[in-house]
Amino acid sequence: MTVITPEVRQALTAAKLSHLTTLNKDGSPQVTVVWIGLDGDEIVSAHLMESHKVRNMKRDPRVVLSLLTGTKNKMGLDEYLVINGRASIHEGGAPELLQRLAEKYIGPGVKFPPPEISSPGFITRIAIERVGGVGPWAPMG
Repeated sequence: MTVITPEVRQALTAAKLSHLTTLNKDGSPQVTVVWIGLDGDEIVSAHLMESHKVRNMKRDPRVVLSLLTGTKNKMGLDEYLVINGRASIHEGGAPELLQRLAEKYIGPGVKFPPPEISSPGFITRIAIERVGGVGPWAPMG
C-alpha cells in the first residue's frame, strides 16, 4: 500500500466528485461518479444497492479513481489526482457513510439518504497502490 502524503490526503477529503473506473466482464472500463472519504489510509465510498460497479469490484478488485482538485499548477494547468488501487466490498453501513459524506458534498444539516431508502447497502474500501496525475503528488509536480 502507498503512503498517503498530506497533499493527496487533502485532495481526497476536499469533497470533489470522483470518477471510479471498474472493469466489466469483457475487460472494458465502466466509469461512474462517486462521493469519497478516507478511513485511515483507505478510500471509502458507499452504495445503496448492488449496482454494476459493485458487481464489477466483487469480481475484479482493480480500480482507478480520478478527480479534479480545483487547483492549478505553476504552469496554469488544472491539477488532478489519479489513484490505482484494489477495492474490497463490505455489506452494510452505506446509509451511515453516505450521511457523513453528504454533510461535505451537499451541506451541513442535510439528511441523506432519504428515510424511505432502508437498504444497508455496501461500503467500498480502496487500498491505494499507485498515485499519479498532475499536482504535488506527481513526479513532475
